[in-house]
Order: sequence, then C-alpha cells, then structure tokens
Amino acid sequence: MATKAECEEAGRTMRAMVLESPKTPLKSVRMNIPEPAEGHVRVRVSACAVCRTDLHVVDGDLDKPKLPIIPGHEIVGVVDKVGKGVDSNLFSIGKRVGIPWLGRTCGKCTYCLEGAENLCDDPAFTGYQIDGGYAEYAVAHAAYCFPLPEIYSDIEVAPLLCAGLIGYRSLRKTGFKPGLDKKKRIGIYGFGAAAHIIAQVAIHEGHQIYAFTRAGDKEAQAFALRLGAIWAGDSMSLPPHELDAAILFAPVGLLVPAALKAVRKGGIVVAGGIHMSQIPAFPYSILWGERQVVSVANLTRQDALEFLELAPKACVKTETVVFPLDKANEALASLREGRLEGAAVLVP
Repeated sequence: MATKAECEEAGRTMRAMVLESPKTPLKSVRMNIPEPAEGHVRVRVSACAVCRTDLHVVDGDLDKPKLPIIPGHEIVGVVDKVGKGVDSNLFSIGKRVGIPWLGRTCGKCTYCLEGAENLCDDPAFTGYQIDGGYAEYAVAHAAYCFPLPEIYSDIEVAPLLCAGLIGYRSLRKTGFKPGLDKKKRIGIYGFGAAAHIIAQVAIHEGHQIYAFTRAGDKEAQAFALRLGAIWAGDSMSLPPHELDAAILFAPVGLLVPAALKAVRKGGIVVAGGIHMSQIPAFPYSILWGERQVVSVANLTRQDALEFLELAPKACVKTETVVFPLDKANEALASLREGRLEGAAVLVP
C-alpha cells in the first residue's frame, strides 16, 4: 500500500510546453510530475535554452520524435529526487546539474565500444525521444548529467549545454587545438548562439574569426565584431583572406559551396548542424586541392567534460534573451526569424 507521502507525490502536477504534432504550436499543458526510474534523477528546472535543434523538431525537419514530446535539451536545474542505484554523493538533493542533448546510448554497438558514442546505433536524445526541459521538471539518466561551472548563473550556463558543446566539437573537428604556433583563420557562417560562444573559445586559443551573416544583417555583424571577430560580412561574400577552416552553423545548404570557395587548399568545411537544406551541385574545382567537407553529429560526454572545464578559463560569456516558459512559441519564432542576438532561454 502506498504511503501518504507517496500519494501526495503522485498527485503533484507541473506546467509544460508540449509538441503534439510537427508544424504546430506548442501547447501549454498541466501534467503529472514524472518519477525518476532506476539510474535516473529528477530535476526541478530553473532554465532551459532554446536550440535550433528544437526548432527542427517543432518544424518537422527531424522526422522521428516521440509524440507528444516536451522539447528542450539545454536544461539547468537542481536535483529534486533520485531513482534507485543513483550515487547520492554525486547527485545529492539540491545539487545543480545540466542535462544535454545526448540522453542515452546503448554502450554495446561498435561506435560506443570505440569511444564514439555520439554515433551510437541506438541512442535517445533529450527533447526528441526523451521529454525535455520546456517544463517545470525533467527526468534524465544520471550518467548523462553534468555538474556545471559555479561561475555562471542558471540562465548564463544553459546555452553552453548544446550551443557551446556542438560549437566545441565543431571547432575541434577543424583539427586546430590549443598551443598551435600559427594563428588560424576560421570562418563562422551563421552568427547565433553556437557561433557567439565558440568564437570566444577560438579567440582565446589564438585564432582569428571571420563572421558570415545573412545579407544585410548589420546587427549580427556588429555583434561578431564586438566579440572579437576581425572581419564580418554577408555569407555569400568572400573574406579578405583565404580561410584555414569554415564552420557552418546556419542550416543552409547553399553555404557549403560558398565556404569551399573561401577556404584555402587543404582547408576544411565543418557542417555543425543536425539538419541542412539541400546542398546544390557545385564544380569539383572548389573541392579539389584536398579541401574537405565534414559533418558533426551530436556530442560525447567527454566533449561536455572538456568544454565545461574550458569555458570559464576562456572567460566565455553568453548573450541571452529570457522568455517565460509559456512564451516558448515566441522564443522559437524569434529564433526562426533571426531576431535573436545570442541565445533564448526559457524560465519556468
């Protein structure tokens, strides 16, 4: 028989913004607060950043979401309850943690066994197959939660959990690491949440940033220059110098040949998004010269550990626009229409 406390717990409800079907607005609903299963923790959400991947889920660009689904995978909150088997020393009640996109991996496939869990054959992702952080509470597997740098507030740290992590993986995919003797010229296409974070890391490591924005977006260009970019211009224009690498955060296929034209022989173009529009045909001549095009897929837990340690050392500061939870549709619209400088963050 359930105890009185268990009955009271079972009757508690929370607010959440729910996607019932793609290409429809999120609905504000009241639902039962979820219980953490074995190995899981429940977190009382204090902030959840809004990612372009959320937009791809809502807009139907990613075609296999659990429905209905609570979006959101840049979740900050405090542990409210732990399931069986969770180390209470690591996840004590009241401890602040972050919950990212990678929610579960199989641990058995070739990729997991080779240390490439971001390519797992049977993963589950927060806000896509696992209910996410557009809510007052969220449940996550403890092994995929992370402690957060104390220097940041909840709102400041939320964008680091995907915009920062995928930006970090994209930067490392260029092959450029700290301690290089020669500064590298790195172009960033699409100067939004991920770009404004990783530009600061790249500059901290001694590289030069060239920022590419939508045509005529003078505000975004000024934003990039303010963060330390040495040049900013339209995405279809050529920079004043050949680039060593280009990172594409804008999900626009047309930018792939544009970036190839901008990088030197032996240069690399990194596509940092989970989705991109059709890439048009382009002449082999702009790929020739041992130029490369690679994609970035998801992230690993090691990426998170490395980046969350690096961000305070690089003095990364996040630019945020705060929306109340019930204005999630407005936040998504602002992202969709390119009206944000930095990252949107929802607060319950």
